[in-house]
Amino acid sequence: MTRDRQLRDRLDVACHFNVVAAEVSQRDLSDALTAIASWGYRRVVLPPLDPSTQDATALGRILADHELAPITISGGQAPGADVSSPDADERAVGAERIRRIVDFTVALGGDQMNGVPYGGFGAPAGPTTRDAVERSALEVGRIADYAHERGVTMTFEVLNRYETSLMNTAEQAMAYVGMSGSDHLRIHLDTFHMAIEEADMSAAIRLALPKLGYLELGQSGRGPLSRGAVNVADIVRCALDDGYEGRWGVEAFSRPVLSTPVADMLAIWRAPFADGDELAGDATRVINHGWSSSTVGRRAQRLSRGAAV
Repeated sequence: MTRDRQLRDRLDVACHFNVVAAEVSQRDLSDALTAIASWGYRRVVLPPLDPSTQDATALGRILADHELAPITISGGQAPGADVSSPDADERAVGAERIRRIVDFTVALGGDQMNGVPYGGFGAPAGPTTRDAVERSALEVGRIADYAHERGVTMTFEVLNRYETSLMNTAEQAMAYVGMSGSDHLRIHLDTFHMAIEEADMSAAIRLALPKLGYLELGQSGRGPLSRGAVNVADIVRCALDDGYEGRWGVEAFSRPVLSTPVADMLAIWRAPFADGDELAGDATRVINHGWSSSTVGRRAQRLSRGAAV
């Protein structure tokens, strides 16, 4: 398998750790990071981790040795710890849990935290009230400012209707940022979720562009980016042509690669791929194709050819 690291020189792209391995453990860690780095990714998105069970210094050193910067995930809220709750104590517990992930990110040497900080993750029982959205936004805005003071950008992921009723579209995300009162909170869009909720994904990206901090590329069936209902290369081209200059992510899930509890939580019942290393490589080819066909990519290639003459 020919490995091409040219993506690293073109775009700032992260690969989710669970594309290639199930657990951040001594057994899987080095091989997984080596595979991700070998395809030209600059960053790795770590699955949700409990800081109290991790040696942040040692993990940060391993990541640095592989020339991969970490992006952490704050995870969803839970009963008794929810920033959208009407109970002030429950909101405070939820906020403190997220702040611990901010501190963990700093300890790892990272500068970005993704996740679903605004409420619970999972099949919603009904619509989220306006009051709950506002409570959530104010708490998350304060945490985003706390993160910014420590050199960490906080993003929140927009999910589909089957995983939350609080945040499903780019329009809702922009309104949420406005409610938060923070100048530092950023939006995380994911083409897997957008394929369900957005009538026009490129238009949604343009709408979120002023606050868009992370654009994740995921296929409709959670498998290889080159096969599915989403034209990922075209999304990349359009986003670049529209002026997106932020970070990118690759996410895909397959039941044989994941632990059973995580696969069940994410409703990954099938095996859209067997080899995560191969999928990571396929994703770089799709992204490179989108970059090459964009105005930015074509200009860079012309300059490169001119410099070579």
